Amino acid sequence: MTISEVQNAVSEKKICVLIPTYNNEKTLRRVIDGVLDYTGNIIVVNDGSTDSTSEILNNYLQITVVSLPENKGKGNALKIGFRKAKELGFDFAITIDSDGQHYPDDIPVFIEALLTEKEDILLIGNRNMSQDGIPRKSSFGNNFSNFWFWFETGIKLEDTQSGYRLYPLKKIPKKYFTPKFEFEIEIIVRTAWKHIPVKNVPVKVLYDPAERVSHFRPFRDFTRISILNTILVFITLIYIIPRNFIRNFKKKSLRRFIKEDVLESDGSNRSKACSIALGIFFGLSPFWGFQTAIVISLSVLFKLNKVLAFVASNISLPPFIPFIIAGSLFIGAPFVSGESNFFDQDLNFELVKNNLLQYIIGSFILATSASLIIGIGSYVLLKKIDPKNG
Repeated sequence: MTISEVQNAVSEKKICVLIPTYNNEKTLRRVIDGVLDYTGNIIVVNDGSTDSTSEILNNYLQITVVSLPENKGKGNALKIGFRKAKELGFDFAITIDSDGQHYPDDIPVFIEALLTEKEDILLIGNRNMSQDGIPRKSSFGNNFSNFWFWFETGIKLEDTQSGYRLYPLKKIPKKYFTPKFEFEIEIIVRTAWKHIPVKNVPVKVLYDPAERVSHFRPFRDFTRISILNTILVFITLIYIIPRNFIRNFKKKSLRRFIKEDVLESDGSNRSKACSIALGIFFGLSPFWGFQTAIVISLSVLFKLNKVLAFVASNISLPPFIPFIIAGSLFIGAPFVSGESNFFDQDLNFELVKNNLLQYIIGSFILATSASLIIGIGSYVLLKKIDPKNG
């Protein structure tokens, strides 16, 4: 695209460029000047900088500057920037870091990708993390983030940590729970949960140790990111996947739903055996009240047979509960030096409460053993019935 075409598209699509900055006096001017080649719709959020950032920004009267009295983190700066962009009537915001690692001349890449889409989309710049000069810890962190994003959304991306992005302002969540670097993970996961497409576009990247100032604190920020991913995974398994499962049921005819989302008649014998093993494991494990949600969630995530997994999980139906409790307590007894003779006592939840650790250990051993035995047995049986189905 030519510069004039980009400028027209920026105006037509109501796009602004958002630049959060904190003590990046060495590179800030270069980034702003580069963006001005394409648009004057620029919002800079000065996140409590203590260097010469304010003096630099005073030279740009044509851009919007939001100055914060103290540094509260990149996530907070982005949230304030998004709010300001909406107030000014913009529909999209391209975010670009002020540390010089992003090239403003990649703005047309985002514009072109947006124009080819028929619906709102969130775009993330895909940096070449294998090129020379990229810190190893950055490459590892990106791969780590990519995996968890896939687990939480089912979307595979090559770069989920790049701050060079295009956000559809009307489609992103309105409230957030994280204020710092982990915010950029929260927003893409929760936007994907709203069924907004999230895709990568190729961009260049520059890591210049002489200029670049990174405010990422490896231990503290990695810990915050890990805690956030733990919460997001829990929400994914307990709520998001079951919700999507129910929505698919409502959208499709009963016959189509059973064929595509339940029976999965093209599933291999191995897949069906794993489905049975999964159901047995969680049916015997001490996840009271959550077995069905967890089993269906994991079945959807790993593309297993939901019906087989669900049916197998019902091994813990009321008629079998006394035997499961007794077996779990008996198996767990040697590991905690506990009592093993429970067969002449009332087998109820009060008994489990009084011997909780013994029960938990025994139930996990029972669940693992039973799932392996029944899973292998199911595979052998299915193989005999349909030897060509893998």
